[in-house]
Amino acid sequence: MNKIALLILLLMLVGSLTVLGQSRKYISQFSFFQSYYNPGLTGYEGSTLRGFVRNQWSGYEGAPKTMFFSGELDFAEMKGSEDPALMGKNAVGLNLLFDQYGAFKETGLVVSYASRVRLTAKHNLRLGAGVSYTNVRLDGTAMTVEQQADDVLSNYIGGFSDMSIVDFNLGLALTHANYYLSYAIHQVNGGRISSGDDFMEGRPVNYIVQAGYREALSSSLAISTNFFYRSQQDLPDNVEFNVKALFMDRFWIGGGHRIDYANNLQAGLVFDKFKMGYVYEFPTNGSYLMSGTTQEFMVVFNLFRKNERRQPDEVLIW
Repeated sequence: MNKIALLILLLMLVGSLTVLGQSRKYISQFSFFQSYYNPGLTGYEGSTLRGFVRNQWSGYEGAPKTMFFSGELDFAEMKGSEDPALMGKNAVGLNLLFDQYGAFKETGLVVSYASRVRLTAKHNLRLGAGVSYTNVRLDGTAMTVEQQADDVLSNYIGGFSDMSIVDFNLGLALTHANYYLSYAIHQVNGGRISSGDDFMEGRPVNYIVQAGYREALSSSLAISTNFFYRSQQDLPDNVEFNVKALFMDRFWIGGGHRIDYANNLQAGLVFDKFKMGYVYEFPTNGSYLMSGTTQEFMVVFNLFRKNERRQPDEVLIW
């Protein structure tokens, strides 16, 4: 498949959103990157450094590629609190995402802050807010034929154009050591604060729900299940979930499903100070996505605490 044919397929897959210079970012291991989707969950698992690389539709030239890095600081953990997830009150985070899809390259930066209110002996209400900065670069030499015919994008054929957007994210979460339920809004202002070339008509508001439950069944076996829902005006709803089994607090296996799109198989390892995971994702039979597979690698590094149980029923992964 040549490059032009591939990019036409990409255009068909993401519809009008690609014409506007945007794409939906998927993370199969979304349960390890909760704070990216909800600023209220910043610092939920303590002070960490996180990252992933996602190579979508492997083997196709011009296919989407995503890289993500983040850092979270829990102030209570920095001060030596025995249980910062419950006792702490404030946390900050920094998220950096690079995404390339067809003729577009996107760089996003989100600075977030979360504050916690203790409701009961085991429950917290978390509130968070984030400020996002996004730069989108359009390569006018790599457009598809349909993009070149677009009334807006045709003005940028043969050159390079940049557009920058500032927006806001808000989040609310109820958390417990064994479960959480959260709701967030991304791009609250709809991309109205922008500068540079005007090849995008705003950025639609995203509504995001996340939930998870985990339990230690014995000293050598624990389970974790997570749910994700995202709604955006100009795209179908995004619904996905995963289930994982953790053995001996050292390695996990699991699987996930993105409704109407893809299935995935997951595996990972837990070390004293960090976790690393791998996902192999493939489209469902009824999906309109191309047949190429997706691979995703992630790592989470703890800045202060070790990956070990502080309570007999504690689970080390989501």
